[in-house]
Amino acid sequence: MAAARNIIFLLFIGGLLSWVACDEVPLGEYIFRYPAHFGNRIQVPANNPTTKQGVYLGRRLFYESRLSANNTISCGSCHMQEKAFTDGRKLSIGVDGLPTDRNAMSIANLLWTRKFFWDGRSGSLEDQAVFPMTNPHEMGQSLVASAAKLQATEDYPPLFKIVFGEEKVTGPRIAMALAQFERSLISSNSRYDNYLQHSDTLTTAERNGMVLFNTAPDPGRGLRGANCAHCHGGPKNYLELFHNNGLDLVSKDPGRASLTGLDTDRGRFKVPTLRNIALTAPYMHDGRFDSLEEVVEHYSEHIEQSDALSSFLQNESNVKGAHSLRLSVQEKKELIAFLHTFTDTSFINNPEFSNPFLTTRKLK
Repeated sequence: MAAARNIIFLLFIGGLLSWVACDEVPLGEYIFRYPAHFGNRIQVPANNPTTKQGVYLGRRLFYESRLSANNTISCGSCHMQEKAFTDGRKLSIGVDGLPTDRNAMSIANLLWTRKFFWDGRSGSLEDQAVFPMTNPHEMGQSLVASAAKLQATEDYPPLFKIVFGEEKVTGPRIAMALAQFERSLISSNSRYDNYLQHSDTLTTAERNGMVLFNTAPDPGRGLRGANCAHCHGGPKNYLELFHNNGLDLVSKDPGRASLTGLDTDRGRFKVPTLRNIALTAPYMHDGRFDSLEEVVEHYSEHIEQSDALSSFLQNESNVKGAHSLRLSVQEKKELIAFLHTFTDTSFINNPEFSNPFLTTRKLK
């Protein structure tokens, strides 16, 4: 009877009534729901199966500020739902008040991802979760300290027992629960998704933008294109690749080269998803572009032809002899119109992804 009262008590803490309609923590296997065309090559480790109770705990931990050194920052501080789980800053601000090294990436559709961070340093969501929590310029707290804080609370030990079989809170278990929640962040209900499933239509401008998006330019054959699909093709709008996209002649940030030590990897970064791209400004690893117009202008006019430039971008142009795309004003507008079709309003309004410690609100 006492255990039942504890569970009921937990559900009233922090506005959790919006989470479930019953009086106990949701139990059982978590069922991932996504369109068939997303494919089933999902990444779930055998030692951390996704359960309803694990996702429940992970969501609380994602928004838990006690995981930071000064109790003011959570994972959700740099990954805000209304911004498609980015933070709207060029560089995030950590517990020390200083900017982090790189722009906060969107964390949508990580269920299919195998390499994490701009440089791909992590091979699992469990490993990825540790970096921001322990980095002195981000959340700035050791896993041991985080576990001790949560162990001292009234509510977390019973939740850890439900998920992991015992009340002991540990750093690895915190990371495992966070990973379970992050795997549930699936964005698959944009207008583009509906178009692919024949339940919505695109405007003429959007359709023209889609053709540009999927076409590599070939001025000799009279084909005009924006050449986007090489990196952002497929229904999830990204490929698991690392590219130097011509931002700088010599990149200040080594990018992938910091791991491989190869000069050819200097300035190469992970290709980000274009899901909800209209909501995730500013753009690039350093947040240098404030708008989609600036991003398109870069590819259209300003590709730096360095030795490390990815082959997909070398001499790709709609004009013979040029080194950038050279899109027309109308083509740029149509391409951006198409990029807006990737916005998934149900994703940024899904109450199952929201901060459980705040009153649920409807986002525009």
